[in-house]
Amino acid sequence: MTTLKASRSQDHKLTIAEILETLSDGMLPLRFSAYDGSAAGPEDAPYGLHLKTTRGTTYLATAPGDLGMARAYVSGDLEARGVHPGDPYEILRVMGDELHFRRPSALTLAAITRSLGWDLLRPIAPPPQEHLPRWRRVAEGLRHSKSRDAEVIHHHYDVSNTFYEYVLGPSMTYTCACYENAEQTLEEAQDNKYRLVFEKLGLQPGDRLLDIGCGWGSMVRYAARRGVKVIGATLSREQAEWAQKAIAEEGLSDLAEVRFSDYRDVPETGFDAISSIGLTEHIGVGNYPAYFGLLQSKLREGGRLLNHCITRPDNQSQARAGGFIDRYVFPDGELTGSGRIITEIQNVGLEVRHEENLREHYALTLAGWCQNLVDNWDACVAEVGEGTARVWGLYMAGSRLGFERNVVQLHQVLAVKLGPKGEAHVPLRPWWK
Repeated sequence: MTTLKASRSQDHKLTIAEILETLSDGMLPLRFSAYDGSAAGPEDAPYGLHLKTTRGTTYLATAPGDLGMARAYVSGDLEARGVHPGDPYEILRVMGDELHFRRPSALTLAAITRSLGWDLLRPIAPPPQEHLPRWRRVAEGLRHSKSRDAEVIHHHYDVSNTFYEYVLGPSMTYTCACYENAEQTLEEAQDNKYRLVFEKLGLQPGDRLLDIGCGWGSMVRYAARRGVKVIGATLSREQAEWAQKAIAEEGLSDLAEVRFSDYRDVPETGFDAISSIGLTEHIGVGNYPAYFGLLQSKLREGGRLLNHCITRPDNQSQARAGGFIDRYVFPDGELTGSGRIITEIQNVGLEVRHEENLREHYALTLAGWCQNLVDNWDACVAEVGEGTARVWGLYMAGSRLGFERNVVQLHQVLAVKLGPKGEAHVPLRPWWK
């Protein structure tokens, strides 16, 4: 069937829609249309894609898969219909469930190439929101060196504090919330997450907490409000400035501080507890021994570590992120299974006392962020531009689907630094709600 479609005659040129039909494996689950006037798929489909320009075709043809699709979508050359750009979840769900492609034969590929023409198959510059390819990053700096980590954190987090205020809401928390039930608001669930971390760490007034990768300092301020002395560290200058201002406005400066600093440069030691909420994804799996070893050295005997991070659902998958995530969202980000994380924590001498998976909670969190983006779409576009706003809508909606489908998970691991005779100094049973 494919060969017949592709070779009606040596002179026949396939339309864009015919090319899609040729490559698709089964019925199209949505309506597709293109700038050449061609269309395919059910006319009454609730969702659709419209390819607006030849540039979009070039993006799709020169980077097949999620990267090419992202380039066309972020640039505005590919339009999703039936969904809001701040939350394209529903069309991504349909595409993930029902849109499948087959590998084209050599004859089919030749027909497609002839139909598109060589001009559309020459690579062009990607949208400005795209980060350098991995090989360029390797050439320009050792992966996970302090300077390169600072640069990729800047790429992701120094978008605009105002933009994050619109998307994240008043909590300014860019990590998974913890829901008591599905009816809780995002803000209630974020506050509940900080309560959970605080109680798992067993913090008391006068204790010392180190919060690494602290973002805008929400955990720092939560603990300081309860009398804990806190140092937060972030590689984002904009985050640190925002956090310090918020600390001062709450009158917490005697207890709390957020530093624009690599966590490896914090000189203090002997902490009662360390929280790492959403940092491990940026560390690099090969650096886990040094990472957890440093955290272990910063704790007093009986001190506790709470590590909260995104993971793979197994311990065998490739650690590197896919093309879209690596180039648009988390350059150099790596994920592994919770088993690998627990192993590395144990290997540096910490004892793991508790572990839990909050996978479904992250899907709910991402749905809340997407709703915030939809509700504040015009303001977000005015702040960062439509391309960047589209990146965030696509990324968050796609991630929500990933957590729902168990492509990724979110694990909290609680560990303790034992005394010389195995003293853990923890209650016999879990002490948090």
